[in-house]
Amino acid sequence: MRIENDSKARKIAANLRPEERRRLLDALDELSHEKIISNGRITKEQLKQLFIINAVPFIGFGFLDNVIMIVAGEYIDQSLGAWLAISTMAAAALGNLISDLAGMGLAHYVEFLVSKFGLKHPVLTSQQLESSTARSTINLGRAFGLVVGCLVGMFPLLFFDSSK
Repeated sequence: MRIENDSKARKIAANLRPEERRRLLDALDELSHEKIISNGRITKEQLKQLFIINAVPFIGFGFLDNVIMIVAGEYIDQSLGAWLAISTMAAAALGNLISDLAGMGLAHYVEFLVSKFGLKHPVLTSQQLESSTARSTINLGRAFGLVVGCLVGMFPLLFFDSSK
């Protein structure tokens, strides 16, 4: 997140609840008294934390996305497909639509649950966070989480009769 001017800073602060403002002020105060000693390189431990903190939420998103898509698509195909005269692929696309809509509504809950795991973001300078190493690690973590979540989220396929 970038705060380019005072107006944007005020806008962000205005959107915070009193408790969030207090936490932010405490963190800013703490950081102003600390000297972050860094040679600009990210440690292996920080990269590991960065990977995990980005992978875990996407495991949840991928899991929910596939479970909802498969169940909704199968239901549409089996019950509404013939009535609406649509193909299996059209039913799958409608299942995907339902899954995407559900994902929008469930995103907050996934993030809330992940926050309960106690995972912590590594403390990085803005220079470290903007580095190609950090960006690659973040994207790899998200991709890994999504792949794992989607694969595990395929489990409803075990319960459908594929001979029909």
